[in-house]
Amino acid sequence: MADNTRLKRIVEALLMAADGPLGLEQLQKAFDEAEAPDKADLRAVLDALAADYADSAVELVQVASGYRFQVGQDWSPWVRRMASERPGRYSRALLETLALIAYRQPITRGEIEEIRGVSVSSNIVRTLQERDWIRSVGQRDVPGRPTLYGTTRTFLDYFNLGSLEQLPTLMELRDFESINAELDFGENDEGDRQVKPSREAAMAGDAAVDEAPDSEEDEPPATES
Repeated sequence: MADNTRLKRIVEALLMAADGPLGLEQLQKAFDEAEAPDKADLRAVLDALAADYADSAVELVQVASGYRFQVGQDWSPWVRRMASERPGRYSRALLETLALIAYRQPITRGEIEEIRGVSVSSNIVRTLQERDWIRSVGQRDVPGRPTLYGTTRTFLDYFNLGSLEQLPTLMELRDFESINAELDFGENDEGDRQVKPSREAAMAGDAAVDEAPDSEEDEPPATES
């Protein structure tokens, strides 16, 4: 496809209409085989689109699953106020569990409990799996063969990461408060830990599910089976 201006407009329309990020191969599938652009041409028009929107309230970003348009961080507070549901609030225990999985994966539930010193409730694991932020990646080759957990591509997309290598280094993080801040976790007026909606969520009006405060903090570590 020789007309890069036309190609840029087609790609812009595809990304605007998409429900989520689109990779290069997905973009190619929108064209007839005879006119399908190669990946180099697509990257060129994507770079051009990103430049076009550089000073706009909407930005084009690349995440793990591909490319997407999203509201810029400076403008997301106004968009969130228009959402029909309020952003979900998550407990410190859930955020600590997620941070440990992100930084120590693959990791078992028992290893998380050993580090935190308290048990990890099934509700926390279920919530993270329902959000598709974590998944089973195998089993530890020890007696009982406990499940190993790792993060997902959805986790990377939600936190605007292209890969795990983009996570902030632990060299500068001394406690979970720092980790939560680096992972874009906020705190509301009541002092509850709160996940800031991703820019994609803000644009789509998506809201995370509520997570009631956990009572596990006072519980001893559970024995992993």
